[in-house]
Amino acid sequence: GFWGLVNNAGISTFGETGWLSMEKYEKFADVNLLGSIRTTLAFLPLLRKYKGRIVFMSSIIAYFALGNGIYSMTKAAIEKFCDALRLEMKKFGVRVCIIQPGNYARSTKIQPPVSAEEIWNELSDEEKAVYNKEYVQERANFFNSILSEGSANGNEVVDAMVDALTSPAPKARYMVAKLKEKALVFVCALFPTAVMDSVLSYALSK
Repeated sequence: GFWGLVNNAGISTFGETGWLSMEKYEKFADVNLLGSIRTTLAFLPLLRKYKGRIVFMSSIIAYFALGNGIYSMTKAAIEKFCDALRLEMKKFGVRVCIIQPGNYARSTKIQPPVSAEEIWNELSDEEKAVYNKEYVQERANFFNSILSEGSANGNEVVDAMVDALTSPAPKARYMVAKLKEKALVFVCALFPTAVMDSVLSYALSK
């Protein structure tokens, strides 16, 4: 029978909210969110029949954003879709699992290095009147430094996916991340929003 479905497709980009076009928002929602929903709905009858597994690729970025709010938005939405689906599928014996990787940019190549020049050239006149090239360059350098720190051990995420598919008692969530990334999620989940905003603002200022 049909046992497992892994919704892994995803795209990423960098840019502050006003820098991105509505078309780009629609594309990201279509691939990262609606794509997973479409695939899930297509295979749901078989998964119910065979009491299978559904695995979704989320991210710790679902909890906070550092220059890629458009990606965070889609991952946060996936989390809520999975929360609803997991409860609904329990009565059918279908397990729903979420994988939450940390920074694995070097493994996945999901996000190429950011070019400040390309970003500037794509900005509208309104945005260029608010920002300057120096600011865009600073933000691009910051984001590129994050990408360069990504783990190259992509097998860690694959191992979590395999466990979600094969374990007799899979976890609802698999957070596969460095200790400092897990600490950031912990702060975001348990501390007031003002504290998290201060932490992220400090990181961005550096």
